[in-house]
Amino acid sequence: MSAGRTHPRLVERERETAVLRDLVRRTAAGRTGLVVVKGPAGIGRTALLRALAEEAERRGLRVVETAGARERMLRFGSPGAPLGTAALDASAADGRAPARGGRSGDRGGRARAPFTLPDGTAAPPLHGPLLTYRQVVGSASVTRPTLLSVDDADRADLESIRALVRLMRTRHDLPVLLALGWRDREEPAAPVEWATRSTLEVIRPRPLSGPGVAAVVRRLAGTAVEAGFQAGCLAATGGIPSLVTGLVAGLGELRLPLTGAGLEAAGEGDVPVFGARVRRLLHGQSPVAVRAAQAMAVLGDGTATTTGAGLARVETTAFTRSLRRLEAVGLARASAADTWSLAHPAVRHAVLTGTPSRTRTDLHGRAARLLHDSGAPAGDIAGHLLASPAVAREPWARALLREEARTALLRGAAEHAVRLLRSCVPPGREDTCDPVLVMELGIAESRVDAESGIGHLTSVLDRLPGPDLRLTALSALVGALTRTGRTGRAAQLLAAQDTGSPSGRARLQLLEADMLLAATDNREAYTDLLQGVSLRLDLPGTTAEERALLAGRAFIAVSRGERLPQALSAADRVLLSGTPLTDSPVSLAAAAAALAYADRPADAAHVYRQLLEGADAVPDHLRAGLLALDGEAAQRLGRIDLALRSTAQALGSTPGARVTHHQTLALAVRLHALLDRGDVVAADALAGTVPPDAIDDAWQWSEYLAARGRLRLAQDDPVAAVADLTECGRRQELWQRTNPAASPWWYWAGHAHLAAGDPAEAGRLATRAVDLAHSADFPVALGTALELLASAGGERGRLQILEDAESVLAQSGAALSLARTRVARGRALLRAGHVGPARKVLRRGWDESHALGAHALHDEAHGLLLSAGARPRRAASRGAGELTRSEKQVARLAAAGRTNLQIAEALFVTRRTVELHLTSVYRKLGLSGRKELRSALGRARGGADAAPARRER
Repeated sequence: MSAGRTHPRLVERERETAVLRDLVRRTAAGRTGLVVVKGPAGIGRTALLRALAEEAERRGLRVVETAGARERMLRFGSPGAPLGTAALDASAADGRAPARGGRSGDRGGRARAPFTLPDGTAAPPLHGPLLTYRQVVGSASVTRPTLLSVDDADRADLESIRALVRLMRTRHDLPVLLALGWRDREEPAAPVEWATRSTLEVIRPRPLSGPGVAAVVRRLAGTAVEAGFQAGCLAATGGIPSLVTGLVAGLGELRLPLTGAGLEAAGEGDVPVFGARVRRLLHGQSPVAVRAAQAMAVLGDGTATTTGAGLARVETTAFTRSLRRLEAVGLARASAADTWSLAHPAVRHAVLTGTPSRTRTDLHGRAARLLHDSGAPAGDIAGHLLASPAVAREPWARALLREEARTALLRGAAEHAVRLLRSCVPPGREDTCDPVLVMELGIAESRVDAESGIGHLTSVLDRLPGPDLRLTALSALVGALTRTGRTGRAAQLLAAQDTGSPSGRARLQLLEADMLLAATDNREAYTDLLQGVSLRLDLPGTTAEERALLAGRAFIAVSRGERLPQALSAADRVLLSGTPLTDSPVSLAAAAAALAYADRPADAAHVYRQLLEGADAVPDHLRAGLLALDGEAAQRLGRIDLALRSTAQALGSTPGARVTHHQTLALAVRLHALLDRGDVVAADALAGTVPPDAIDDAWQWSEYLAARGRLRLAQDDPVAAVADLTECGRRQELWQRTNPAASPWWYWAGHAHLAAGDPAEAGRLATRAVDLAHSADFPVALGTALELLASAGGERGRLQILEDAESVLAQSGAALSLARTRVARGRALLRAGHVGPARKVLRRGWDESHALGAHALHDEAHGLLLSAGARPRRAASRGAGELTRSEKQVARLAAAGRTNLQIAEALFVTRRTVELHLTSVYRKLGLSGRKELRSALGRARGGADAAPARRER
């Protein structure tokens, strides 16, 4: 520690090291000194004392060091503590200096008999090392300046420290520097004599700042420090150096990067080194502070002071004082008004790990009761009950856990519901429990552990009171059996139902509908079921049960491309007669999906929006499926932004490896929408979140393979694209999803074969799709199939086929498919030498792709226009913000249901003017007709209406 610079191991300690250097210099010049390095544990007292010793050695001082330890240094004559040397003891006892200078390193020594101070007063008996210190002061130091360093002096015997200080006061002419490391404690501070010494210096090291933390991390890791990690590390450690170094070392052992993300990834797990230092710091605090930290760890972030004090069983003022102490050592922080949190989840984990298991269990049980009595939400209490099984069996706790389990099921957290309910049903004692409770457990288990769910539901089926509860249990049991491939047993349960009464027939219909929908999660069960059940579509649909059965049958029929007129009629009956208040959202969504798979995505989107906007009608666990279907309908209509929004909500923060089947569909739709937008990088990143072993046999994963195959095609890897899309086609056949409007996999497979140099296979796929779509009257499937057929065929007839495709799609409402076909037709016209017509068609495709946000298609059209010698102007602006005031007036009246004549009379204009305004509105909003106008204006109202209308020109 040379003059003018800090010791190389120290950071942000320039002021402290300057004071220590000056004290060493004064002692070397023959003066007496006393310095106290005071601060909380981990602040760096020992490092400063070590730096002081090295500076003293450098200047030729004799250095004698020790450390106090409460458990080893007892009062008056007990065995001595950390330091003392036989040579120094012997030399000091006969008044001679030691034979060798420098630090004393032997950790032996025993207490010696009392002796007389130089002023004639009797000294109290001391420990071995402190006795050695006194002898050094009294003799050896006369001939050589000496540093006496006592770390953790607060843990030594106070009377011995007091005697040593008093000795120095009587020999103030000696060149001795006494350095004491003193830990801040809640107990009485240092002896009062310290404050009376004119030579006293008190050094209080401060916590590191953000740049200081960065400097320490940089020194340890040898790399630059990310700003996010610097801030997170400072928050987690409070700037306490020992915690900073421990956190860096712990993350290194876990092989986590020193970044904000790496620190977050450590989560609430055990961080080696750091956790041990947290526990060591905590155990050095008072018992009240330890209890306060344990209470905070159990209660979690944002603990109210009164609640924490109640759990710790201390007065509020004492609890607050203890938290201030914990804050000083970097373990706690004030998070809001009168609330506290531990500094970081890893700190909380370390405190919990260091708490004995019985104490931890008791704390959780008392926390549950305390929170319950204070009116806390059930969700805050349930976790404590799970950690305290004895308390969870109390009646009040069991009632709370059941209620919280019902809430968890509604939001789709079936695993959590199972944990809650299993704590209420001791293993092996199901027969003695309330059958309704066992039923609730079976229903929750049927979604995550089908075998256990089937066992519990079967065991209580005959013990349930009342037909409604029995129907609820049967529905869950039939669904679990079907999903696990046991359709025969499920059918036996259905056959055993009483159908002699209207209520019995209604129950049977509802159970059959549940079985149909459950079968869509298991291909083998689905195949078996279709061979053994009726798919009659002639039910009138006058009851909710009939409509549920009709919806399931219609969805399956349309997917297979069978009896399409009857299936679509059945789906329409369901949607005309059913409402979110009387019918299951699953039934209504199934009927809407049947319409979407019949090239009626606008009608389906209208139903999905109604269900999503009626939040009370849709449980959270079904919401992801509805959002996925809504995104799929939007993507089919070319509404790319809406598709991305809906799928983002459906996926949430769920990683690709853990998506549900509903979310898998959202994943596939999102990939398509990103590719529609031309964002191949984002699509590739999304696909990269899905590990290969996550792909199972569900039909939704077939759709994911189709989207991933399209991605590989966009990445110029036709071989990989063909592999994915061929596998998708194989799965679609197994699932009997032969309707070309149900999935566009064949379209992208055809283009992949073209890219791979196999136009014959592309032509085969296109011809099959044309035949099926034409017979079913599916315009979008027919138009896209014709476009693929034109691409796969020769030049002859290509223009006519593309013109037919464009004509079909123009009436379909599938704006993106239409724009894609127009660009393909413009390319074909240009290749055939028809430059003028090519420009006209390409310009329309260029405008439409821009309005839809299909950037890749827009760029393709732009390049073709340039090749045709055109100089494309800026694309026409689209959206509600581009409507003129008159167009807005006409659009609102049309959306309200008025005819063109009624609008003309209301606005005092001609009917022709109304028609022209509506045409312009449809073009600017990307709509195909009046049916879509109301929802389009509703989506735009928040932003477009706030902007001023454009002036008429």
